[in-house]
Amino acid sequence: MSIHPPFGRLLTAMVTPFKDDLSIDWDGVEKLAEHLIQSGHDGIVLNGTTGEAPTTSDEEKVEIIKIVKKVAGSRAKIVAGAGNNETSHSVEQAKMAANAGADGLLVVTPYYNKPPQAGIAAHFNAMADATDVPVMLYDIPGRTGVQIEPDTIVQLAAHPNIVALKDAKGDVASTSWVIKRSGIPVYSGDDILNLPLLSVGAVGFVSVCGHTVGRDLRELLDSWFSGNTARSLEIHQKLLPVYTGTFRTQGAILTKAALNLMGLPGGKVRLPLVDATSAQITQLREDLRAGGVKVK
Repeated sequence: MSIHPPFGRLLTAMVTPFKDDLSIDWDGVEKLAEHLIQSGHDGIVLNGTTGEAPTTSDEEKVEIIKIVKKVAGSRAKIVAGAGNNETSHSVEQAKMAANAGADGLLVVTPYYNKPPQAGIAAHFNAMADATDVPVMLYDIPGRTGVQIEPDTIVQLAAHPNIVALKDAKGDVASTSWVIKRSGIPVYSGDDILNLPLLSVGAVGFVSVCGHTVGRDLRELLDSWFSGNTARSLEIHQKLLPVYTGTFRTQGAILTKAALNLMGLPGGKVRLPLVDATSAQITQLREDLRAGGVKVK
């Protein structure tokens, strides 16, 4: 089975750098987008959890899309997070993202209110009908409290504007069946499962660790799809300390700390997140160095 990757193979969910006063570092946004493109990315995901979307306003989200779209030009696809747990506002966010120039929409399962599968399907269909911009479903039950069940994914995959699935379910067996039944392009949404998901038919990654090891992830993907699976495994094992270290606490916190250690604009986090402690930064430095990342 050969499945086309609609947004390319390597995408990273970009952090939103904040200054000390917690305003957005707009120069930093531009610099980070360029860093990702230069490290081999086909696309950049904005306004997701790693971008601290729950703490940014609609106006900030639109401006982030416009700025990164200008930086990327035709070099990378821009996929914008456009979903929350209330459908009508999600639809408005989708329209705003489309008008700002997004090439795709990342739509998470409605969280906290635990809708039944019929409500989940209706929510995603409303989002897919709202604009002409293609939609990537985002299944992450550990955060949302409810999964998109396989039958629901198969049903939604028939919608002409639903073109991909970001899979952060942590259930490779379930995802195997989804790919076999629907043929939907699946992107790994859990870095440590990048290689296992490729092995069952995933087309690429929506990474967090791409901030720090984008070139390695690019080589892993290129090796896999050229048939050099031994090299892919070698890279996977090399990156295990980075995969583990980035998520010892919340991913945006340690990703920003890692970028700061690399001399890139990570900056602060907004509440309810809190900046990494000195002990966490010391551990992170060790994890990154163990994975081959140059840090100060």
